[in-house]
Amino acid sequence: MLCELRVENLLLIERAELRLVPGLNVLTGETGAGKTVLAHALDLLLGGKARAGIVRPGASEAYVEGVFELPDVLRGELGERLPQDADEVVLARRVSAEGRTRAYVNGRSASASDLRELAAPLIAFYGQHEHRRLTLASTQLDVLDRFCGPDQAARRERAAAAHARVRELEASLEALRDRAGSRDRELDLLAFELAEIDEVEPDEDEERELTAQRERLRHVEALRGAALAGAESIEPDDGEGGAATLLARAGAELDGAEALDPALDPLVERFRALILEAGDLAGELRRYAEGFDGDGDPAARLDAIETRLTAVDRLKRKHGGTVAAVLEHAAECRARRDELINAEEALEEATAALDASRAVLAKVSAQLHKARAAAGPALAESVRERLAELAMEAAAFSVALHEREPAATGADTVEFLIAANPGVPAGPLRDIASGGELSRVMLALMGVANEEGGATLVFDEVDAGIGGVTARAVGEQLRALGEGRQVICITHLPQVASMAARHFSIAKDTTAQTARTTVTELSSDAVVGELVRMLGADGSDHAARRHAEELLKAA
Repeated sequence: MLCELRVENLLLIERAELRLVPGLNVLTGETGAGKTVLAHALDLLLGGKARAGIVRPGASEAYVEGVFELPDVLRGELGERLPQDADEVVLARRVSAEGRTRAYVNGRSASASDLRELAAPLIAFYGQHEHRRLTLASTQLDVLDRFCGPDQAARRERAAAAHARVRELEASLEALRDRAGSRDRELDLLAFELAEIDEVEPDEDEERELTAQRERLRHVEALRGAALAGAESIEPDDGEGGAATLLARAGAELDGAEALDPALDPLVERFRALILEAGDLAGELRRYAEGFDGDGDPAARLDAIETRLTAVDRLKRKHGGTVAAVLEHAAECRARRDELINAEEALEEATAALDASRAVLAKVSAQLHKARAAAGPALAESVRERLAELAMEAAAFSVALHEREPAATGADTVEFLIAANPGVPAGPLRDIASGGELSRVMLALMGVANEEGGATLVFDEVDAGIGGVTARAVGEQLRALGEGRQVICITHLPQVASMAARHFSIAKDTTAQTARTTVTELSSDAVVGELVRMLGADGSDHAARRHAEELLKAA
């Protein structure tokens, strides 16, 4: 149940607070006073899209808040958002003048989709043109399935899942069939590319090593000359004049002085090591220079390396720019080749999976049909009973099922058939019923299909197009619908308003610079005056006042 509704700076409403009760709550007012603003406020709480220009002129934002009794179905879903002893849930929405919106659940930030999800079991909104939706086959199917009970909702979920799986497998099978047409051509291309890569057998470590060798071989003469010059300067081939000879002579002088001062001993040791290191360095330099000739002609080796690296570079240019990319492409080619080789088997497996999924969809569609076929006559009988209460005693109403290809909602289409008058053949609701008749049919269907529901029902001028005795019957039906639940109705009919457990009047003040709409909860005396206004009479009209009092007394 919606306990409280607060609205601030929404279109003409500067501030309004409604405290609602179980049963039928009505909102009335002159045309243009702003009754539909409250309908839009409720739509915002349902996660609806905020329309442009809904913030009251001069205000920075609009705010809507609804306080609901907490049903057991939501207690587990809200989890940490609520204290354990909470008995209510608060949904709120802010809309800035720039059009940005923010949603809240019990004071914590949420998304509009959170509001839609949480509000679904709390409130059901039926706008003033909602009855036109009854002419849609999808809406009629939804109404029948809702009448079938909660097990039907579970069947529809299974049907939707099975249908989605069928669509997925159909797309996969179609793709496999398309690929089968170009299979041989693609296999030839994969074989060619893999042969190219396998012939070269690129390797990242080898590439790094060959690149380094190429740099050495490109500068072989300079490297060899530098190494030999260094060796010659240390230890010439004739044994005279090099650094090693000079070091040896100096070493002899130091050997003679070694015993004269202990402080010199460490320096002498270091000098002897330097003599040995010079000799080793000269030998290493000569071996380095001679190494260029150890593996054959350097020019021939350089040509071989260039040829190898050119082959690797050609693959890199074709397949990603690096050896790693080439190897990855080769792995993808092998995987694709295996997939194509196994395409026939995959085609058979996909066909079998599709047949199995179609069988599941057919099975659950049959279950849906069985439930609908059983519930259809009962729904029609219940609707006829309620239509009789709505001054359509002679109306005939039936539910027709037609077979179709299995889809997300099963293999049925539903057609509501009606004959508003005796002797007239029944026809589809969309072709036969007038606006007023559609309103009554919708009210009858809502009463039947929502009997077991707990959500607050909101009707925005569902009584459009009717009057007189029929209006009285509609009011009684709305009141009956409110027994054990909450109904909120925006109405222009005094016959409906007289049935209310709580009555709110909406009035517009145009004397200020910016028009303002106010919402007032009416006392019993004020209700009579409002009914007089709705009867189109002046407040001093005693006959109209007696009529209003009689309406309340009869209610």
